Amino acid sequence: MKLRSAWTAIAVAGLILATLPWLLSDFLRSLVLTILMYAGLAVSWAMFSGTTNYLSLATAAFFGIGAYVTAWGFESLPYAAVVPLGGVVAAAFAALVGMAVLHLRGAYFAVLTFGLGELVRHAITYFEKSYAHTVGRVLSNPPEPATVYLTVLAIALAAVAASLAVRRSRFGLALAGIGADEERAQTLGVNARRTKIAAFALSAFFAGALGAAMAVRWTYIEPLSVFNPFIGFQTVLIAMVGGAQTLVGPLVSAVVFSLLTEFLRLQFPYLFLTLLGALLILLVLYLPGGIASLWQRKGARA
Repeated sequence: MKLRSAWTAIAVAGLILATLPWLLSDFLRSLVLTILMYAGLAVSWAMFSGTTNYLSLATAAFFGIGAYVTAWGFESLPYAAVVPLGGVVAAAFAALVGMAVLHLRGAYFAVLTFGLGELVRHAITYFEKSYAHTVGRVLSNPPEPATVYLTVLAIALAAVAASLAVRRSRFGLALAGIGADEERAQTLGVNARRTKIAAFALSAFFAGALGAAMAVRWTYIEPLSVFNPFIGFQTVLIAMVGGAQTLVGPLVSAVVFSLLTEFLRLQFPYLFLTLLGALLILLVLYLPGGIASLWQRKGARA
């Protein structure tokens, strides 16, 4: 797809999606909101991990940090300020962590980033119990549902636009070089350490902003719910099932995966996780390149 056509498609999709809060029922609006959240998370995750092949499991940590920025700042800051602040705090935290752990690869990096979410969750729990003498926070006077929807839509569109811009830039070429052969990329002049930290922080910004935006939807915030590992794992699965090295794949997968999860949850409330796991295993076995590989094969045959 040409760059101008891609920007046009993003703008048209944004305009269409922006009208939905006033056309859909509460249930359907909630479903679309979930799709938008996971679309933004999956695209931003793929922007770093799909390109560099560093398997990050830190999405839940960044999402939870953003949510707690809202929990702590919502009473004194407007919603329009606390959402980007959540992204900035998550990005700053990711940059600090990246300086310490981005020299690792493979299982070591994956395990450390997964443990990051648990570490932050327990640290916030300790702080809340010791100093605030509470475990959860109640968010009073949340914004209108349409405001939350449009905010999440704006963040998801910004994540898609950023991913598109990165993929078409020298920065994106540097990330792709790191993913293909990091040592060779360094010999060609790529500052691998700085590039990885910047991409890791940029990815974390969108996860943190989405966590800050979605926090008001739950009205009651506590560490176990916002640092939920399921959010991180589902983000990774959506991106990988769609095709983490593409831009369109995670977007399509976010729609398919969210609808499938909702259908299985309603029809098979006690078995939906088992059925979902079986379907994912089949997809990995017979469609390892993700959904994106279907039209790549079609294009190769044409």
